[in-house]
Amino acid sequence: MRLAVLSLGLMVMAGCATIWIKSAFLGTPPIPRPMLVVLDGTVVDRQVQAAQGRLRLILQTRVTLLSGETRDGQVRINVPLAPAGQNDSALADGARVRLRARLMPPAPPMVPGSFDFARSAWFSGLMATGSSVGAITLLAPAPPGTRLDAVRQRLADHIRTQLGGSPGAIAAAFASGDRGSIATADEDAMRDAGLTHLLSISGLHVSAVVGAVYLITARLLALVPFLALRLRVPLAAAAMGALAGIGYTLLTGAEVPTIRSCLAALLVLLALALGRDPLSLRMLAVAAFIVMLFWPEAVVGPSFQMSFGSVIAIIAFDSSAPVRRFLGHAHEGWAMRLVRHLALVLATGLVIELALMPMALFHFHRAGIYGAAANVVAIPLTTFVTMPLIALALLLDLAGWGAPAWWAVGKSLDALLGLAHVTASQPGAVTLLPGMPGWVFGLMVGGLLWLALWTGRVRLWGLVPVGVGAVLTILQPTPDVLVTGDGHHVALAGEGPNLLMLRATRSDYTPSMLLENAGLEGEARPLDTWPGAQCNADFCRAVLTRQGRRYTVLMSRGRDQVDWQALTTACAAADIVIADRTLPASCHPRWLKADRRLLRQTGGLAIYLAQGKLATVAETEGQHGWFPVPEAWVGKGPHAGKGH
Repeated sequence: MRLAVLSLGLMVMAGCATIWIKSAFLGTPPIPRPMLVVLDGTVVDRQVQAAQGRLRLILQTRVTLLSGETRDGQVRINVPLAPAGQNDSALADGARVRLRARLMPPAPPMVPGSFDFARSAWFSGLMATGSSVGAITLLAPAPPGTRLDAVRQRLADHIRTQLGGSPGAIAAAFASGDRGSIATADEDAMRDAGLTHLLSISGLHVSAVVGAVYLITARLLALVPFLALRLRVPLAAAAMGALAGIGYTLLTGAEVPTIRSCLAALLVLLALALGRDPLSLRMLAVAAFIVMLFWPEAVVGPSFQMSFGSVIAIIAFDSSAPVRRFLGHAHEGWAMRLVRHLALVLATGLVIELALMPMALFHFHRAGIYGAAANVVAIPLTTFVTMPLIALALLLDLAGWGAPAWWAVGKSLDALLGLAHVTASQPGAVTLLPGMPGWVFGLMVGGLLWLALWTGRVRLWGLVPVGVGAVLTILQPTPDVLVTGDGHHVALAGEGPNLLMLRATRSDYTPSMLLENAGLEGEARPLDTWPGAQCNADFCRAVLTRQGRRYTVLMSRGRDQVDWQALTTACAAADIVIADRTLPASCHPRWLKADRRLLRQTGGLAIYLAQGKLATVAETEGQHGWFPVPEAWVGKGPHAGKGH
């Protein structure tokens, strides 16, 4: 026991040192403020997002700051797609371009509990994001040796030519990793049905490719006695499967999640070649160790947690004594054995959904209810029907005979989309909850790991922290007021299923993000249409009643100068004042003045009126390169309830 505790402490120290070293030496500082600049850069990545009508380019470039300092790094630029009849293919990997762009620092979490893009950008090497202004000048075309992006794009375009509509967009995503043409309605349905993992190149797709090549190679070699007697068939099949997995990973863009899946598949192939058990917790631990060594920042992300969590759940459940007893009826007929295996597949899917639910709620504030049943159909359909048919259609296209295979691909994907839309449309298909505190999430994950790693009845003790965490999650209150870090967007919750927003937006991203963080299933509605609000061109005043007490919230929405005396009087009559500009010192609300000066230090806010609680982004971020805050603020948030 003493050795285990000592080893655990040393591993924690090593993990902290690893993430610190990567952050210190590879982290990319963001630009300090928004800028309008002219960039000369080299395209290092290109994504076509046809559904949004844009290209997304990542450029290696040099940015000159307003202070005169220059920084070398990568920026992500959104570029409108070329009009019909023109071609964007010249903007490929390796091309040198010049463009004018509006740049922004990578955005921190919008409100407490939302996605931290700034942290992701820090470790990904991005120092800014933005959009192009005007035309793009091609300075030099992409060198011939760097046109893998062009091959990927031609493959996606070819598939969409052979198969139109949403099935063609999803088939292109399976073959090339290009998800940009998938319609928003279809993507939302896949998400709500618990099937969105099928749209991103992950362990399922890599495993299907590697497994298919392994089995085909092994069977073909076994048919040739000369080769079967002189070669180690498992070793040769594993080598071919490894080459196929690596090639598929490179072809689909070699994103970090795909690389992780490829590494895991290579470890499984190694185990098969050595005659070891390919699906064991030890093998999974080796894969996790490799990922944490090279991508330690991935540990806090949903991709790492959900991919490894699902595999841990599968191994722990299938190796448990009750499951082994359930399958231990060797003398039954084939029909009964088939029924038992189908029941086990459904039970495994349910276990995976339950195991991943805390992660989905923590990161996305939503979890599917019927995902287990949908995946029982969708995963075999994708793995054993759709992907082999796509491979067959591409092979037959070499001779011009692929039309029948593409027809079959379309029908299989129509079935997948139909399943997604039917599942997502069922009552209660999606559970939405407000943000889960980090310590509650850690409590539930710790309980799930206890359930997975122990054997016998002692493992049931893991249900205690899981149950406590579930109760605390259900009882988590909904924030009454959400304020983004710039103060521009304010949302009021608790007045029915809809979210009341101070300002309208051209994009759906901000309303959907605020709805998810509030745990609401309704729509984002303008605040000035709510009877409880009084608005003019400069301010909105809303009165919220919580547990029998009235709270007055005053929100700035104009940019014009206002009368000083009137503002002072309005502030004194309000409990909370929120503004995206700096308010004068004479503005003294009863509780909180969240103006630009405060929001620069706190980031986004979540305000709980009845509990007298204020949550800030700064409290969860700490003081890091991607979220530098003044020393005076760290750990010194406003004391909620003061002045009540």
